[in-house]
Amino acid sequence: MSAVYQLSSCIEWQFAEAGEFDARLRAAKSAGFALAEFHLWRDKPIDSMAKALAETGMRLTSLCVDPRRSIVDPAEREEMVTAIRETIAATASLGKPNLIVASGFRVEGMSEEEHFANAVAALRAAADAAEAAGVMLLLEPLNTKLFATMYLVSTKLGLDLVEAVNSPNLRLLYDVWHSAVMGEDMAQVLAGRIHLVAHVQVADMPDRNEPGTGSLDWSQVTRTLRDLGYSGAIGLEYFPTLPMDQSLKLSQQSLAD
Repeated sequence: MSAVYQLSSCIEWQFAEAGEFDARLRAAKSAGFALAEFHLWRDKPIDSMAKALAETGMRLTSLCVDPRRSIVDPAEREEMVTAIRETIAATASLGKPNLIVASGFRVEGMSEEEHFANAVAALRAAADAAEAAGVMLLLEPLNTKLFATMYLVSTKLGLDLVEAVNSPNLRLLYDVWHSAVMGEDMAQVLAGRIHLVAHVQVADMPDRNEPGTGSLDWSQVTRTLRDLGYSGAIGLEYFPTLPMDQSLKLSQQSLAD
C-alpha cells in the first residue's frame, strides 16, 4: 500500500458497518488490506475468523492477551502467565499472530526497582511460554492521559524491559499516538534500539483519528522510521472520521515515503 510499509487495519474500530469480525476481515480485504489486527479475543468468533483468514489470504499482525493482567503485581503473575498460555492456544488457528501485553497499573508503596524486577520476572515467564509455542509477544507502552496510574507509559522503559528479559520472542509495540501523548521525541527514544521493535501503530493527534487529520508531521514520522531501519507493518489503530475507502486513501498519502 505504502511505498515501504504494509498497512494493517484495526478492525476493532474499522469496518464496523460490515458486522461481525469475520465479515470485517472480508471487508478489509475488499478494501485492499492484506493485514489486520484487533484487541481482545474472547468475545470474537475465532472459528469464523480463522475461516475468513484462510479464504482471503489475509494475515493478522496482532491481538491482545486476554484477560489483561498486571506484570508488576506479583499477586496477578500466575493469572497473567495463564492468560498468555490460553491466548496462545486459542488463537493458534488465526496463524499465531503477535500477542500484545500491557503492563497493568502501579502498585501503591512499591519502589521503582521492585516494579521493574517484578515486570522482568513476569515477562520472563511469559516469554518462556511464547518461545515454546513459537509466538511473538509485544510489550506496549500506553499513556497517562488514558490510564493515569499505568506502569508502562515510557518507550525507554519498555525497551529497557525487553532488553532485560532478553528473549527473541519479546519485542516492543511502538505506538506513535501514545508516544506523542507522552511528549516523547520519537527519534531520540528509538535511536539504536529499533531492532527491539516488532510492530508500529499510528493515529493522529490529538483525537486518535487518521494520519493527516491532526497535528503530527507524518513525513517526519515515516522518515524517522525509515532512517532508523524499521521495515515491519504499520497498524492503523485509529477511529476513522471518513468512510474507510477515503480514510485508507488519506492514510496511504500521509504515510507515503
